[in-house]
Amino acid sequence: MKKINIRRIYYLARHKYFTLNNGVIVIAFMITAGWVWGSLGVMQRNYNLQKELDDKSRQLIVAQLDTENAKLEQRYYQTDEYKELAVRERLGLVTPGESVLILPPNSEAAKNADSATTVKKVESVQVSNFDQWVNFLFGNNNKNISS
Repeated sequence: MKKINIRRIYYLARHKYFTLNNGVIVIAFMITAGWVWGSLGVMQRNYNLQKELDDKSRQLIVAQLDTENAKLEQRYYQTDEYKELAVRERLGLVTPGESVLILPPNSEAAKNADSATTVKKVESVQVSNFDQWVNFLFGNNNKNISS
């Protein structure tokens, strides 16, 4: 009985599943899967190469900007304006008709007064998120800005 059952299963599998058409379809599927896998590999490689190219082009632009900046800085150092400022700073020279006023160092009261005037507190009104949305949607923010 078992021998007949196995023969029957073998016969059905051979004539139903292992046909020439099914073999061609499996081979075509394998070729297609290999082609897709290869295409994905090439696309990944191209993506990585494009990222590298973009990175190199950014580095080139930065290097060009650095050299351009260095050239401009070099031209500035050759100007008479820079030379005059450097002489004034390093040697303390003045132009004719100019006088130098040397002030004593600030006292503690003056330092405290300067620091007190620079610190300002800004009070802000906390508005809820819902109120902000309502103001935005109905245009109430424009009224607050113009007044």
